[in-house]
Amino acid sequence: MLDLTMQAISVFDIFKIGVGPSSSHTLGPWNAALTFVQLLDLEALDRIQIDLYGSLAKTGKGHATDKAIILGLMGHQPKSVDITQIDQMILEVQKSNILLIKSKEVHFEVSKDIIFNSYVHERHPNTLMFSAFAEEKLLKQQLFASVGGGFIESETPGETPHSLGDFPFPINKGVDILAYTSKKECAISDIVLQNELTLQTIEEIDQQIASIFETMLEAIYQGCCAEGTLPGGLNVSRRAKKIYDKLTDPFVHTTRDEWMLGIQNGSKDFSVINKWVSCFALAVNEQNAAMGRIVTSPTNGAAGVIPSVLLYYILFCDYQGIEDIKKFLFTAGEIGCLFKKGATISAAVGGCQAEVGVSSAMAAAGLTEVLGGSPEQCLMAAEIAMEHHLGLTCDPVKGLVQVPCIERNTMGAIKAITAANLALESDAAAAIVNIDTVIQTMWDIAKDMHTKYKETSEGGLAINLSVIHPNC
Repeated sequence: MLDLTMQAISVFDIFKIGVGPSSSHTLGPWNAALTFVQLLDLEALDRIQIDLYGSLAKTGKGHATDKAIILGLMGHQPKSVDITQIDQMILEVQKSNILLIKSKEVHFEVSKDIIFNSYVHERHPNTLMFSAFAEEKLLKQQLFASVGGGFIESETPGETPHSLGDFPFPINKGVDILAYTSKKECAISDIVLQNELTLQTIEEIDQQIASIFETMLEAIYQGCCAEGTLPGGLNVSRRAKKIYDKLTDPFVHTTRDEWMLGIQNGSKDFSVINKWVSCFALAVNEQNAAMGRIVTSPTNGAAGVIPSVLLYYILFCDYQGIEDIKKFLFTAGEIGCLFKKGATISAAVGGCQAEVGVSSAMAAAGLTEVLGGSPEQCLMAAEIAMEHHLGLTCDPVKGLVQVPCIERNTMGAIKAITAANLALESDAAAAIVNIDTVIQTMWDIAKDMHTKYKETSEGGLAINLSVIHPNC
């Protein structure tokens, strides 16, 4: 039975335009800081302290959590901040010990006022506490949990999220999707559109879709054009540009449109297409690692999977125009909503199966729909993709969203395409495992998984690589 009191999640909550490198460690704390500022009496305020707990504390510096909090307190929006000026803005705060909050100067020493605690808060593995003071008297204190994908949870007064009962087609599970699409004889994206229309107009929806796609495409293109070494100390060299140069050698291009046309008119050899998909995914996540602008899909760490699979469809399949992009993102987004409601999209809670695994499932479903698959086949594709990511750990070396995170996006993209092709050639009614079973299984595994394999950099490659390579 549907729980209509459960919070309704829009696909535009799943796809957020933001800044890398992490949705739970960067975007979530950033959003928490923006929210906290709105609660303050600025006239009395003279100091702010932020306590980080659990995974936020253990890998926060590698994930730029401290920078994100500062930018949020200053009122900068992840969607619109000038990413070329981030380092300079942070440096100015560090030098001056002054934080400008809505034109008010507040004393702020980064090394003292952002505290990296060594223990896990009982609230959530990614928890942070904001405290505001006036002459050392506590004015306001607020606890936030960064629960993945840029989502935050708190007990902030006045929060009135939409409930599933507000939607004409409330969805908790995959079986709900199949019930609606069977009754209406329609696609998954048609059901999603009707739900979204209760939240905003078709013009606003179209504008957001266009903005999301433009951000994804630009992240791919900029990542393919950028050279050098990623920040953080691992000395990871960008690889997308090197692959891109080899693949584009046969044709001349000076603009993004010419580049896309050249790819479309180029080789359709399987190996070449495989390299392009991998290149697209690498490009996005290299941009993400460098605090570039990307779209959570459903997280920053998994931001390369969906853009690369979507561009694969546009360049190498029977692309029909913007309506296909809408269908792809609506269907993919709804799969993300299923995992958010039934399990988790936080690597600190579920490991990388909750990030790259979910993104691969989302991409598989979206691709299946635009390739002409039925709703049953879309859910089958999502299930196949997740089934082969179950148990995937999160073990970022040095707490950076680089090794093994960037390469994992290429694997997630290729698995999504394979899953879509398998589903399209299968009788979905004969499937042994369904999407709801795999979501429950993923959640069971997440709860059983040792915490050292959940974004803490205390296990797996994060430990073994540092033993072999001390500089790591």
